[in-house]
Amino acid sequence: MADTDLRTHALGTLVTAMVTPFTDAGEVDYNQAAELANKLVDDGCDGLVVTGTTGETSTLTDQENVGMFRAVKEAVGDRAAIIAGTGTNDTAHSVQLSQKAAALGVDGLLLVTPYYNKPSQAGLYAHFNTVASAVDVPVMLYDIPGRSSIEIAPDTMIRLAQHPNIIAVKDAKADFVSAARVMAETDLAFYSGDDGLTLPWMALGAVGLVGVTTHVATRRFRDLIDAVNANDFDLARKINAELLPVVRATMTRVQGAVAAKQILKWQGVLPNSIVRLPLVEPDETEITIIREDLAEAGLVFP
Repeated sequence: MADTDLRTHALGTLVTAMVTPFTDAGEVDYNQAAELANKLVDDGCDGLVVTGTTGETSTLTDQENVGMFRAVKEAVGDRAAIIAGTGTNDTAHSVQLSQKAAALGVDGLLLVTPYYNKPSQAGLYAHFNTVASAVDVPVMLYDIPGRSSIEIAPDTMIRLAQHPNIIAVKDAKADFVSAARVMAETDLAFYSGDDGLTLPWMALGAVGLVGVTTHVATRRFRDLIDAVNANDFDLARKINAELLPVVRATMTRVQGAVAAKQILKWQGVLPNSIVRLPLVEPDETEITIIREDLAEAGLVFP
């Protein structure tokens, strides 16, 4: 059963979907990943997703995925929940990667809706149920029809909630009516999967955010979540308004991993902004757009 205390949760409340740092030669930089993970936790994250979408999991090998799980878990220890992105569009592959992550002692798994295949709801149920049954680790479902082309329907979520390992949902669908029904009929803990919707999601009953902008403004997002949990909605609305241009800079103008790495480079957190093909670093036009949005939030970099 999911933890129903909205102020705390086994998988965290402020969860950053970490980028995967690369060396100048394009190899995974595990040392930089460990440093970034520690910084995020120091700044207020109580959970980290490792090699999710923003972690460029689709262009990592299984060895690199497992290496990232190990590096971040060893760096952070028990200071934050480590959630391994192990979902793919191949059930057997997802099981194998999930079992490898579980063997490293991760605190949870993030399982994205299978993409490209377009399974039926019966197929979705069978996929998630099979993976969750293959491990003894809490599972967070990731509902993102914009990338997967299909949703996890409310009835399917309600069925899946009966599985003892399935305890949470990262929602990037923003169907608040459907989510309210699932929340009412299950103990699933919901997380905003859209940085800019954190406040309305939490007002509805979500426990927090799995975000990307949280790389850039970690402490301010911590303040936002804490304000909601303290029922100080005047402060929460003020912080939310301050964060909107940062969300635009990181999430809506340029692909999330690309923008986040560029900003982290400007902040001196990462030594480069390298991404893997088919992603490419931002061009001059995109750089200008990101800078303009950040400047609106008072963030100016050389």
